[in-house]
Formats: sequence, C-alpha cells, structure tokens
Amino acid sequence: MRFHPFFFTCLALSVCFPIAYKACAQDINTIADGNKPANIILLIGDGMGLAQIHTGLTVNKGTLNLLQFKQIGFSRTQSANNYITDSGAGGTAISTGHKTYNGAIGVDKNSFPCKSILEYAEENGLSTGLVSTSAITHATPASFIAHNKKREDYEGIALDFLKTDIDVFIGGGRDNFASRKDHRNLIQELRMKNYQVIFSMDSIKNVHQGKLAGLTAPGHNLSIQDGRDDMLKNATATAINILDNNEKGFFLMVEGSMIDFGAHYNNPNMVAQEMIDFDKAVGVALEYAQSHPHTLVIVTADHETGGMSIIGGNFREGTVNVNFATTNHTGIMVPVFAFGPGAELFQGFQENTDIFFRMMQLYGFSSSGK
Repeated sequence: MRFHPFFFTCLALSVCFPIAYKACAQDINTIADGNKPANIILLIGDGMGLAQIHTGLTVNKGTLNLLQFKQIGFSRTQSANNYITDSGAGGTAISTGHKTYNGAIGVDKNSFPCKSILEYAEENGLSTGLVSTSAITHATPASFIAHNKKREDYEGIALDFLKTDIDVFIGGGRDNFASRKDHRNLIQELRMKNYQVIFSMDSIKNVHQGKLAGLTAPGHNLSIQDGRDDMLKNATATAINILDNNEKGFFLMVEGSMIDFGAHYNNPNMVAQEMIDFDKAVGVALEYAQSHPHTLVIVTADHETGGMSIIGGNFREGTVNVNFATTNHTGIMVPVFAFGPGAELFQGFQENTDIFFRMMQLYGFSSSGK
C-alpha cells in the first residue's frame, strides 16, 4: 500500500500525541533553553539486550565505549498487537511515538501514516541522516523515513526516500533502487535530486558535504566475520561530517543491524563481533558530542533477540559462554543510554514511544512541525 502525500501526518496524532507529550512536560521544564540539543545522534543496536552488551564487553576484554554513559534507563518494547515486537513496530514506536502492529513501517495500528522525528527535523530546517549495516530499506531505518503497511515492501520503501530531503543515507539495499520490478531507475532519480550516489565505502568516507546516497551492497552488507571491516564506524563519521555543515543542527539515526542477525542464528561469536563493531560507532558519536556540547547521543535497541544468557566467561581471555532460549525476539526490556544535554530524561523505566516524545521536546518541535 502506498500513500498519497496529503495523508502524511497520522490522523490519530491529535488524539494520542498530547497524552504522551504532556507526560514528559514536567521533566523537560527543568532543562534550561541554553542546555538543549541542536543535534541528536540516535544509535540503535538491533536485538541488543544486556546479555549482548556484556558478551561484547567480555570478548573485548572489559572495554566498551558504552561504559562512558552515566545516564541509563530501560525501555519496554511491546507492540500494539503483540507482547513481542518486531523491528518494524519497534522502530516505528521510537521514530514516531506510536505503538503499532508487527510488520508496520511508519504507520499506526490503523495503517495511517505517522510523521517521524526525521521528518519533523527536516521541516524545522535541520539536516538529517540514516546509517545502517543492513539494507537501508530494512525495517529499522525504513521506519524513520517510509510509510508502508508491510515491512517486506522494500521497493515501495525505497520510493519513499525520493519523497524526502534527507541529506545522507548509507547502507545496503542498492537493488531496491536499481533492479526494480517497475523498472524505475531510482539511482538516476536520486542524481537528478543532486545526490552523490556512491557504491564504495572507500569513496563514501571521503565525502564531506552535499547530499549523499551511499548504497554499499546489493542487499544487506556483509557481517563483520565475513569481511565488512569498519563500514559502520566510517559511515557514521562520514554522516556526521556532512550533517555538521548545518548550523541549525541535525538528526542522525545509526543502526547496528547484525547484532540481531547473530542472535537469530544463536551465534555468540557473531553477536560479540557485531556488538563491538556497533560500539565503535558509539565511540564516533561520543567523540563528536564531547567536542560539540549541544549534541545528545542516545543508544538503545528496538528489542532483544535470542533470549541470550551468559553462563560463564573470562575478561582476561576475552571468552564467554552463552545459552539462547529462542531463535526469535523476546519481550524483555532493553537498555537506554544517553549522553549530553537532556540525557537525564532517559533515566528510569519508559515506553519505547517516550524516546520520540523526549527528542521532540528537547528539539522544541510541536506536532505542527514547527
């Protein structure tokens, strides 16, 4: 199902937006205007629960950039129709503030399109970006830019990229733009919209300005164990360098997709390597935030995958023994880490939708987009 541009804002927004928005109002009033972020970098470790983090920490011999965070909370991840969410509903809750059904992308439980934090940022003159190790049309990044009843409609999701003014996106999924059933060449259409369309990370990481579409693989990128190297770290740094050109500020979402893949496979080595790789991107974001004090960094997950538990390990040797309860997602809460102006708002227990509303308020956006 595709949507007419007129139906861009969720019809339910006038009902459910003020309820959750008001719930955060008392918290936000404690933050001085001069200490609110101009930039937000949201990093999502897909499938990342506490066991995945501790596995990465152990294999990395007791060191992760995540240890720098002091403001920590927990997010409840249940979707509108299921105790256990998928990435479409989980991503949509974070990106739009709406609980929705599993499989949905940027629509509410009645399939009405809901405006995302990325789209609000665009309307308010900020620069915007998406980075992912999966296809950029996959559920989590798609939920920030697309509106679709079905997460599997990758070609339909790719079309939605042409309906926005996103400044930079880097990830796999080239075939969804170039080898389509409708025979449209979205690569050419992106170039006509002044995007630099680049397929190699060696070239992508040298871009410092302008609009960039980095399509780094036909589908998903390789895993770390199969040779992806520092794609996520370099893509995050490139996106920040480009977005930093806007004095008004920016919004950037970065996804470490394959923590989830490793947990689905019940492969602890893949989980550890993808967790450490994701943490490198966290390090890039923190380094930027430390030198740009009006930057808020948030790290969370859309859900936990695998029911992963740690039954033994050794920090000195970098070894860990784990069990998995399932090859699917679980309903357990996931952590939320925050650093920078407004970070204290993300402490404690919260719904995943609260992350959207707190970002909206910290930016100073309203539901009208201004």
